[in-house]
Amino acid sequence: MSDGADRVETRLYVEEPLQAGATLGLDHARAHFLRAVLRLKRGARIAVFNGRDGEWAARLDALGKGWASLVVEDQRRDQEPGPDLWLVFAPIKRARLDFLVEKAVELGVSRLQPAMSRHTAVSRVNRERLVANAREAAEQCERLDVPEVGEARPLFDIMGDWPSERRLLVCSERSAAEPLSVVLQAAAGGGAAGAGATGGGKDPWAILVGPEGGFARSELDGLLKLPFVTPVGLGPRILRADTAALFALACWQAFLGDGAIRPAMRET
Repeated sequence: MSDGADRVETRLYVEEPLQAGATLGLDHARAHFLRAVLRLKRGARIAVFNGRDGEWAARLDALGKGWASLVVEDQRRDQEPGPDLWLVFAPIKRARLDFLVEKAVELGVSRLQPAMSRHTAVSRVNRERLVANAREAAEQCERLDVPEVGEARPLFDIMGDWPSERRLLVCSERSAAEPLSVVLQAAAGGGAAGAGATGGGKDPWAILVGPEGGFARSELDGLLKLPFVTPVGLGPRILRADTAALFALACWQAFLGDGAIRPAMRET
């Protein structure tokens, strides 16, 4: 446990470079959060991170109505790379979308990419809101970075620009798709399971989840023709789109990500 001198009141994502002695000015929203919500006083200790320089402790140097400044003091954690895992998803209604973004960030995704498909019920995506939700979730879960958030684009426009080295797991409604656990176990070195057997957790991966109504038949047929795609099944029950995405992310983390049980841990 840390002693009182190490205690921080909150964590904030900043864009500026971080080094001892640097002074950071905060915008109106963050100054209001520190002053009116947390009711912090001058001298309070705050953790800051920018996705490049690790996590640093800073002191609240000055605080006014709509403004605040921090002085960076000492580094608390070195920067570490997270999993290289994208989540491509059909946008859903606002409350569920907020929940999905928050939990996907907690589960370590490196990029959130909205994809407009034929059955997508939402016609407009507020990217700024997604970015704000992702940043807040990263602050809360002690990540050292904030995932990228792409602009909403048509599904096959995204596929047209897809990097060929990134495996894409398509959560498929077709019963013929292999179970997700089988594909991931094979990728982790536990057996052979088609296209998913190559790569592993060190390679770039992505997960694609469709809308509440599922993919159109023509969309699924088109996806399955792509060489980087592996269709996977998520079990016998019908899952909501947000549940399906989080289930798939959690499984990937358990087999290939930073939550995986390594071989050394299995030894007796």
